[in-house]
Amino acid sequence: MSKIQDSAAAALEGVLQDGMTLAVGGFGLSGIPADLIEAVRDSGVQNLTVVSNNMGVDGKGLGILIEAGQVRKVIASYVGENKLFAEQYLAGKLEVEFTPQGTLAERLRAGGAGIPAFYTKTGVGTLVAEGKPLEVFDGETYVRERAIIADVALVHACTADTDGNLAYRYTARNFNPVVATAGKLTIAEAEVILQPGEVDPNHVVTPGVFVQRLVQATNRVKDIEQRTVRPRTGLVSA
Repeated sequence: MSKIQDSAAAALEGVLQDGMTLAVGGFGLSGIPADLIEAVRDSGVQNLTVVSNNMGVDGKGLGILIEAGQVRKVIASYVGENKLFAEQYLAGKLEVEFTPQGTLAERLRAGGAGIPAFYTKTGVGTLVAEGKPLEVFDGETYVRERAIIADVALVHACTADTDGNLAYRYTARNFNPVVATAGKLTIAEAEVILQPGEVDPNHVVTPGVFVQRLVQATNRVKDIEQRTVRPRTGLVSA
């Protein structure tokens, strides 16, 4: 059966349900599955738990799901770029589980590897460890963290083949690979889709066995959260 879908909406057809958990790849606005996120918004699905490194910005990325009122809970490590997120959190409209960035990555990786839980020193003695089991190893205290397994994982790749083998570009590689393995069903969008054998095996990061559906990503401007520039010096005028 072909993994290729005609559109992001088609890739999500029959998949989304109210109250489900979505794991979404990307780092900031880099490498986010923008087409799939928009399709989730357009579906009207409600009460989502979203697992992602961050929640985009106002009006972009996962921020559009916040605006649409479709998110009930967020598990993330950083949300400082989204004003509406902060407003809803402070107003008690949004449940938030803040997780240290490395711990979040490992929780997703563990979910994909079939590891139900692990111990880490990160967060011991802070709010992060409240209510979680502690254990002492070699005289050091560790907190137990549960793995994350999402109902659906949404990822963005630079290059894919029709078998679903994925290769990422630069910062997009930060969270997409662990998200891709942590979903019961993984849907990928890719900028370039090639035939089997046309992606160098040495460049494949996510094997196709983890990907059930694949769609061509639309050509769009790649946003960044904040553009910081300075005047160039030493240029010779014409």
